[in-house]
Amino acid sequence: MPVRFLKQLGKQFLETVRGPAKKRAPAAHPAVPAHPKAQHPKAQHPKAQHPKVVHPTTAAPDGSPEAKKRRRRRGGRGRRRPGGPEGQQAGTDVPNDAQAAHATRRPHPSHASHSSRPSHSAPPQPEPPATSTEPWTPDLYPVPPCEGKLRFHDLDMPLEVMHAIADLGFQYCTPIQAKVLTLARRGRDVAGRAQTGTGKTAAFLVSMFSRFLDDPDDDRVRPHGAPRALVLAPTRELCIQIVKDAHALGRYCKFHTVAVYGGMDYDKQRNALDRPVDLIAATPGRLLDFCSKGIVNLRHTQVLVIDEADRMLDMGFIPDVKRIVRQTPPREQRQTMLFSATLTTDVMNLASQWMRDPAVVEVDPEQVTAATIEEIVYLVKSDEKLRVLYNLITKRELTRVLIFSNRRDDTRRLTEYLLRLGVKCEMLSGDVDQKKRLRILEDFRSGALTVVIATDVAGRGLHVEGISHVVNFDFPYEADDYVHRIGRTGRVGTSGIAVSFACEDESFVIPEIEKYVGHPLPCRHPEPELLEDLPPLGPPLPRSESERAGGPRRDGGG
Repeated sequence: MPVRFLKQLGKQFLETVRGPAKKRAPAAHPAVPAHPKAQHPKAQHPKAQHPKVVHPTTAAPDGSPEAKKRRRRRGGRGRRRPGGPEGQQAGTDVPNDAQAAHATRRPHPSHASHSSRPSHSAPPQPEPPATSTEPWTPDLYPVPPCEGKLRFHDLDMPLEVMHAIADLGFQYCTPIQAKVLTLARRGRDVAGRAQTGTGKTAAFLVSMFSRFLDDPDDDRVRPHGAPRALVLAPTRELCIQIVKDAHALGRYCKFHTVAVYGGMDYDKQRNALDRPVDLIAATPGRLLDFCSKGIVNLRHTQVLVIDEADRMLDMGFIPDVKRIVRQTPPREQRQTMLFSATLTTDVMNLASQWMRDPAVVEVDPEQVTAATIEEIVYLVKSDEKLRVLYNLITKRELTRVLIFSNRRDDTRRLTEYLLRLGVKCEMLSGDVDQKKRLRILEDFRSGALTVVIATDVAGRGLHVEGISHVVNFDFPYEADDYVHRIGRTGRVGTSGIAVSFACEDESFVIPEIEKYVGHPLPCRHPEPELLEDLPPLGPPLPRSESERAGGPRRDGGG
């Protein structure tokens, strides 16, 4: 009796559950079909347009064992979608509606701007098209005449060159530029006496670019790696700087320029030469290597420039330079320009061998230094130099400082002391590999690095805009080195300050420098704030920091 009663009760319970479930099914989800996008005809999922293909097993009655197993696997009784006889499972309608809504969604205005739109949908923009299509003329860059100064407008240069000059903001020629451009534009060979920072690089670049534009050359005639112009320089930094200036002045000329120098980027330079080349700026060693392997051909050179010939002579490059010059066309078939800080007898003998009746151009030393650079000489003891330097950097809040020392070991030692005093700095010397040297220069240019300590060789040709102070921690041994050093600041008419420390070991060179520059050096004792005591030194640098500061060299050379 109890068993039969329980069976009957269970049967009634199942019938009660099944019966009402079938009647409630159509009203189980009244909100789903009311979705605004689901009622849109375009929002219907494609599957809703076709009867659902039902697997044979799904046709089994609800009370069959197969149906019970399916219900147990999916955790309960299946609910039917209230969309008609298609019989899609509940839960699939939401993603389908979302996909349909995404397919019919209007694009964002920012996305629509990239597609074609009716002409009336955007307001007219007459100015930009007119500016982009209007040819540039020198009238768009007016420079008033000034007595005693030569405007670039007065030199009748090609529009491409004048456009770049206008972009750079050049208005009047410097003394060396006025003399060199006037002669070089006539085809004359030029031997120029000028210091760095006087604009001589721009002078010979503007001259050669104007010549190339006036007399176009067919690149198909010249073999790959055969430049129209060759510039020889003593250092890698100077080569890189010349090419950088060439890119700025030739931005509208579409000339291909390559820097060739040793120490790195052999394959990169070789690949850059595997095409027609207009200008190569090179150091002698790497250039001879490329010439010996047939990568560079100098037989088509029309313009030869030898920059800093005095430094070439001092560094022993003249034999290599002679080998290079012999591979160029005869001097009667090319234009040659030579620049040097001093036109000594040795330099002029070289000029007579390589040039035809050169016009000698000289710029007085006082025009190079006094007009743009404030020179200060502090009379100090040798053990006070570090104290004055530290206080000068920290108390005057100098923004970009280049410090020169005579020897590599002194440069390394000074760098380590400044680092231990909390001054972020780097050194440039022969101990620093080329990749790191370029990284230091880029940090110096960008302002990430404010203090650099360098030797004369490493600092030669270094051109960084905005150097506010040059400090001669050691007075140079030669007068022309003094002018080269302080020429890192106050370049091309900008102002700068050059500070030198004169101690008992180096003051003897001051009379020679004063004679060379043509004016006395202003000497004075340091201000009291510059003589304040140093803070305590930090701990000795770890080995990695010491190597970063230049490494433990003991030979000392420059």
